[in-house]
Amino acid sequence: MSTDTESRRSGLPHAVFLQRVADEPATSPEVRLGQGAFLTLRFVDLLAPDREPPTPDVFRYQWAATERYCAELAGEGTEASHLSCIVRATGEAHQTGELHLIAPALFAYALFLEQESHFEEAEDALETMILVGGGRLSPTDAISAWLRLGRVRRLQAAFQSADAAYEEAGGIAAAHGDRQSVLLSRIGHCNVHHFRGNLAEAERGWRAVLVDATHAEFRSIQAQAEHGLGNILQRRGQPHEGASHLWRAYALYDEESARLRALNDLGLLLLSIGDVGGAEKALAEVVRREHLGDNFANAKIELMNCASFRRDRVTFERWRERALDNSDVAPPNIRADYHLKVGIGFARFGNLGRAEQELRRALDIATAHGLHEFVFKIERLTEGLSECGALEGIESAASEPAGATEALKEVSASLASLGTE
Repeated sequence: MSTDTESRRSGLPHAVFLQRVADEPATSPEVRLGQGAFLTLRFVDLLAPDREPPTPDVFRYQWAATERYCAELAGEGTEASHLSCIVRATGEAHQTGELHLIAPALFAYALFLEQESHFEEAEDALETMILVGGGRLSPTDAISAWLRLGRVRRLQAAFQSADAAYEEAGGIAAAHGDRQSVLLSRIGHCNVHHFRGNLAEAERGWRAVLVDATHAEFRSIQAQAEHGLGNILQRRGQPHEGASHLWRAYALYDEESARLRALNDLGLLLLSIGDVGGAEKALAEVVRREHLGDNFANAKIELMNCASFRRDRVTFERWRERALDNSDVAPPNIRADYHLKVGIGFARFGNLGRAEQELRRALDIATAHGLHEFVFKIERLTEGLSECGALEGIESAASEPAGATEALKEVSASLASLGTE
């Protein structure tokens, strides 16, 4: 285990799960689940290679106590099931001596926590898997754990430690001749550069990954590289070039969810260059084929934005009602974006009072959740409203349609065939 991971665990192990006591009412199921997670992972720690093996009596006692607590959580949903699986896997690993058996249960729990946006807790579960598994993990499990650890650290903006995790994954992969995982670790580094704002380095990284993945015929890696390169080129002010990369990513992906993420990003890019018709075609296809999740919500929000851009009030109102059907459970970045785009829409239709209300709601959400890029954007738009320059400021986000390149014309022609595939 790296010194970076060891230093992050220097306090009370798994105390992050006890934070729920401070964040939730004492009677909340979340509190009891957090306490259950704390006890479960302390139980897993008994198998760590850097501590004295527990006596059979001590192990049986802690196993029974942890299992009993988790049994009391039955009925509390998916997390309770994950905890029970971890306890069972730990007991079996101790009995058989096959300590790698704990890896799948811990990894599955970490994925669940990440999906629930409990990133610090997901990090703790992955670090436990790495620490307790040690050299007893298979190379595949170790690589997967380090790659995922890099991701959850990046999502917390812990960029230096994310890079360290990706480096560790790449080193293990290289030592075992796993060329595909080496490329995945490089993709992790590209994402860190991207979110750190080092766009030039991110572009160089994506281009290098694309060349190597194409040469090795790793189709899924090619798709990710095309996707990353398309997004980075848009951010660097080269959307016409980025569009063709996003379309190629859509064509290369095998998983439907990944294809629709690429299509959603293509829709955003086309809107940014004023191709509202192309953007609506791409986004409508996402809504037609997607039914749940952030991508579905994002596409509906952007279709609402397209309608206000075209000054189509009826369609704007229709999408405004549909865009955030489950607003109470949507992630904060999506809720902030929704109210931002509603505010922009009302400004475009000349209702500055409603626009200010929606922008204030967006700002409150963004400020409460530390969404700094949203805060900057909303404050700039709000200043434009107060100076009666709202429309000029808002429309500057989408340039006039420029002369289409041949590549962009090909993308437009391909989009026209969507729905007939």
